[in-house]
Amino acid sequence: MSDGAKSRPLPIEDGRRRLVGVALMCLAVACFTGIDTSAKWLGLTHGLHPLEISFFRYLVAFLVAAAVFWPSRAPQAWRVHRPWLQGLRGLCLLGSTAFNFVALRHLQLAETMSIAFSAPLIIAALSGPVLGERVGLARWGAIGFGFLGVLVIARPTAGGWQPAMLAAFANVACYAVYAVVTRRLAGVESSASMLIVSTGLPILILAPTLPFVWSAPTGVSVWLVVAIMGACGAIGHLLLIHAFARAPAAVVAPFGYTQIVWMALAGLIVFGDLPGRATLLGGAIVISSGLLLLAYERRSHLARRR
Repeated sequence: MSDGAKSRPLPIEDGRRRLVGVALMCLAVACFTGIDTSAKWLGLTHGLHPLEISFFRYLVAFLVAAAVFWPSRAPQAWRVHRPWLQGLRGLCLLGSTAFNFVALRHLQLAETMSIAFSAPLIIAALSGPVLGERVGLARWGAIGFGFLGVLVIARPTAGGWQPAMLAAFANVACYAVYAVVTRRLAGVESSASMLIVSTGLPILILAPTLPFVWSAPTGVSVWLVVAIMGACGAIGHLLLIHAFARAPAAVVAPFGYTQIVWMALAGLIVFGDLPGRATLLGGAIVISSGLLLLAYERRSHLARRR
């Protein structure tokens, strides 16, 4: 590839598609903030159990997904080729959600999100042994740098450590496995099929637990927040799918870090939480390490193309 080819500007249509992809990513993470804010509000204000909140989150999301991908209109969304991997993916997403909702009962929105941003580091570490991808020194350096940020947030001392952070780290572990399995399923299962399974399977698993944790939601406002939470889940994942369909991951993925802004604003407006200095510093370190990983992946991809 010549220098002239490298400096050639993107076609106008391609540039517009990338801008649309970036906008869709920003909207998707805003929806994900809606999920966490709603779940924290339902747990703190009305005492709903995390399992019950998780059930409502997936029930509404499944109904929205089923309406969009109605069997007569999108039959491919209801076809499964790798049921065991699809099941594992759904279980990991359910575990991620449940652990996240437990953490949200005790931690600030910005704290849980800063810890969650360490997921790309774990995914990068798993990509070698699980996916057979090469993990070079640059990757390991970014992973180590990101782990330092996680330690700053978690503050593993008697004064700074909170037991709820264990749930936040369990959420990250489940999500990392979920992401790796999603990579394995790419090209085998359709995005619509993965959305249907990942929202439908948790309903079947959580339904038997409801008699033991049920607390009847009362008031129109509670049901409205439940509906908003589920709708944000379905819409957010659909927006995410379309974002990656319109622009390369290296272009779109960094804008997922804008969620920390949404989470900090939601925590301040809804709960009056001000992020601490450790959360801000650790979050900045984790985000920087993630951006370093993305830059490395983009440079490697361009080198392979050349």
